[in-house]
Amino acid sequence: MEEGFRLWANPSSPHAEGRKARSLLEDARERIKAALGWDGEVIFTSGASEAAALAFDRASVVHEVASAVEHDAILGVDDLRDYRIPVEPDGRVLLPQTANAIDPSPLVEGLENRSLVAIQHLNSETGNRQNIGMAAEAVHDKGGLLLVDCAQSAGKLAIPQIADMVIISAHKFGGPIGLGALLVKDYSMLAPSGGQERGYRRGTENLPGVLGKAAALEACTDPYVAPEVLEPLDHLAEECRKLGGIWLSDRLSDPTPYIRAIAMPNMSATAQVMRFDMAGIAVSQGSACSSGTMKTSRVLEAMQVEPEVAANTIRVSLGWNTTRVEVERFCEAWLEMSKQ
Repeated sequence: MEEGFRLWANPSSPHAEGRKARSLLEDARERIKAALGWDGEVIFTSGASEAAALAFDRASVVHEVASAVEHDAILGVDDLRDYRIPVEPDGRVLLPQTANAIDPSPLVEGLENRSLVAIQHLNSETGNRQNIGMAAEAVHDKGGLLLVDCAQSAGKLAIPQIADMVIISAHKFGGPIGLGALLVKDYSMLAPSGGQERGYRRGTENLPGVLGKAAALEACTDPYVAPEVLEPLDHLAEECRKLGGIWLSDRLSDPTPYIRAIAMPNMSATAQVMRFDMAGIAVSQGSACSSGTMKTSRVLEAMQVEPEVAANTIRVSLGWNTTRVEVERFCEAWLEMSKQ
């Protein structure tokens, strides 16, 4: 980012400084594509929310569909959508309903009749991973386009190359805030709006931020969080079960290690969030973006989690810089609180 500020010029300007900035921007675009293994196009945005809005606003489709456990950035746009695909109690999207959700009747004369279907790769509240390959098969069999929200998985897990569009967010893998991207297999899937980014997004390109995003993505390791950092959580899971709590990963179809949902017996999630905060530990109730509302999770409700369990469930996420000492301190605090 320091290099980007030092060499800053408007990448859309025709003078020498602008051309140099354009070269740096395009080099970063290719680096990001290479790091993700993406062979399509990359449109830089101000974050995952704008990428989602761009996909739904500009996609050449007549129906809009999303699973019931999508992030509010997906479901919150125009109170999405034509149809919400239900999920199993283990968090799996009901794939037969995915196919049935794509309405075969034309709505707009002269426009190819197809749907844009949004399915999150890694759930931001439970850490459950969807089978994107099977979802893509169900969507593509009906002629639809598949939009996969990889905000939580990019940099941690391989993104699904079979998707038609992919959403990523830089700060989720250690990059700068306010930077995202919409990955598109082909520009023809979107209607251009004029402006920058090949005419698909207006606004001066954030060269320093894009360089920071490329560097952060290239710095991601495999695994994203070292096993020894995660290890204390295995012991906590055993104790949680013994105490009558719910380790939600036990119920999930494909749990992943970086996000855990944990229900503490006899203490509401709201009280837990406040108590942990007083102890200097940051957790959330529901997704981090909406946890300030202190409402019971819409995702857990869609999964048919018992209301009394959902009301006591917190979300714990681990990042590239989380240490084992921090995880141990959380586990100790959780056990102390659960026994009070």
